[in-house]
Amino acid sequence: MPLKNRYCRLCWLQAALQAQDPPIVTPADLAAVTSHQLSFAGTTKMRGPRSGARRRLHTPPAADRARPAGSADGGQLQLHLPGPGRAFDRAQHAELDNHALIRVRRIAATMSQAHGWNAALVAELDRALVVVLSGHADGERLRYSQLIEVLHRYGVSISRVAEVLSQAGLLDDDRVPAFESWLAAKLADLAPGIIDDVRAWVRALQRGGPRNHPRDLHTVRRYLRAAHPVLVDWSTRYQHLREVTTSDVTGIARALRGHPRRRTLGALRSLMRYCKKTGSIFADPTARVRIGHRDESIILPLTPAQIDDVTQAATTPAARLTLALAAVHAARPESIRTLHLDDVDLGNRRLTIAAVTRPLDELTHRLLLDWLAARRSRWPNTANPHLIINKQTASTTRPVSVNALTAPFRGRAATLENLRVDRQLEEALTHGADPLHLATVFGLDETTAIRYSDAAAKLLHTPADHHPGSARTQGSNRS
Repeated sequence: MPLKNRYCRLCWLQAALQAQDPPIVTPADLAAVTSHQLSFAGTTKMRGPRSGARRRLHTPPAADRARPAGSADGGQLQLHLPGPGRAFDRAQHAELDNHALIRVRRIAATMSQAHGWNAALVAELDRALVVVLSGHADGERLRYSQLIEVLHRYGVSISRVAEVLSQAGLLDDDRVPAFESWLAAKLADLAPGIIDDVRAWVRALQRGGPRNHPRDLHTVRRYLRAAHPVLVDWSTRYQHLREVTTSDVTGIARALRGHPRRRTLGALRSLMRYCKKTGSIFADPTARVRIGHRDESIILPLTPAQIDDVTQAATTPAARLTLALAAVHAARPESIRTLHLDDVDLGNRRLTIAAVTRPLDELTHRLLLDWLAARRSRWPNTANPHLIINKQTASTTRPVSVNALTAPFRGRAATLENLRVDRQLEEALTHGADPLHLATVFGLDETTAIRYSDAAAKLLHTPADHHPGSARTQGSNRS
């Protein structure tokens, strides 16, 4: 029999039955298994008229509640499965004439046609809706946590079911955002008087203001991570940020070096400036502490071996197109994953990336045709407007994740970011290090264009092997 962590399916089922903290099965529960329930081959997929355990969104009929668990009305006795995996029996529990179910099924049919869902997804969604809405009372609303509790054993997409129920106005999303849980855990380590200022600062970064744009959540996380160790240390001595002095900040600056120093002092300066602006502190203790400038890494071209290695990783039409967009058109991974079909003009041989329209070269044109043919063959009815999709996003309208886009090139001698940097440097070397030309071709800002031009000018006058560093310094370059 197949094994999972050295135990077969019957061992796992028996351990789940006698687990100390169900439904969690620990190694101690598995080790305590000394006997097994008898099982006959081929009967585990048979559905009898009843199942012993039942966990549903609605209360079962009184006749069902009175019947003893495990009994069967002349059907095949089944191997007991713990949890709600077999709790719902369509023949007995489905209420197909339920008004809410009828309305939601119509909405699901319309959405399936609009999104191009295949027959398997439509059948899976319909089964989940029948399970959830059979016995649904008028005016009753469902919670997202209830969907997880009931449907997680059925192998259906809970997010797709939630999307349909939300469209019907029957869902309350009671999930707590991951960022809020993370923020609460970070603030729990601080003094009460400091917590209020830090929370207000994080909200200001997150939401923006009249003169500030909202920051990305990843940026907000980096700011708080950088400042958090210092704030925890200050919380052991102070009750409020107004007690922090310039000498405290100077001591931190002397103890740190390089990037950690700039990152920590930058976060503390942002926090203190906000507190000074809102009046929660009287003086900014970071005002006279120098943060320092970042040492820019030397930009060097990739070697032929590095380019060959990353080229060999592109084995699918999508990966080859992604490689071309980065290596030929210097597109960032974020720009590639958000490209729409409307951004490609095959007739006029034009391609728009990050609001910059450029000619479509022969190589990229051929790779585009190959990918579009593969895309049309595999997902002919998809309604996803993005150029690059996969099996997870074909039934939705969202772009692929960055991890999915960069996965084929992970662990290689060069990354998509390295190829993008190398392409821009090559353009600067070819056209005489003209920053205006770089800004026009790639849509770069003036500072980045000048930086690439300076790097090209140095390389044109000095051999590359005379420069310190190596081509790997491009990996940390995010210009």
